[in-house]
Amino acid sequence: MARLTADDVACWVLKTAAPPEALLPGWGAGEERLLTRCLRPSYRLGLLAPGRPCLLWLSGRQRPGVHAVGTLADHVDDAPGGPSVAVRVRLLDEPVPRAELLTDPAFAGAEVVRMPAGSNPSWLSAGQYAAVLARAGRNRLGSWRA
Repeated sequence: MARLTADDVACWVLKTAAPPEALLPGWGAGEERLLTRCLRPSYRLGLLAPGRPCLLWLSGRQRPGVHAVGTLADHVDDAPGGPSVAVRVRLLDEPVPRAELLTDPAFAGAEVVRMPAGSNPSWLSAGQYAAVLARAGRNRLGSWRA
């Protein structure tokens, strides 16, 4: 694919190897929290803007998939220790498993699937993001709205 543009991105994907309960102890289903995620320096950081949709993707063998949805809460912080971004995310009532998402042809080609060891941020196209939201449904999203 050619260089990514803001128009290509319907949703940013921020990955974690630690489960949500380890990132923010006491974080309960349906609760919205502010979370900071480390980013890899690249041209993509210039595409991130407050208010844009994002999701938290748990990588690895234990419960991989979408665990939280929300928005970028601020601009990228280019601190000396490396860039990061604050996100405001709501923990889903139930995660959307990677295996379930892979059954959707629209999602199967997502970067997070093709390059599971890739760095933050990753992204979803409009069709891929729609597949996540369709599978999340009201029973997982709770009161969160896309």
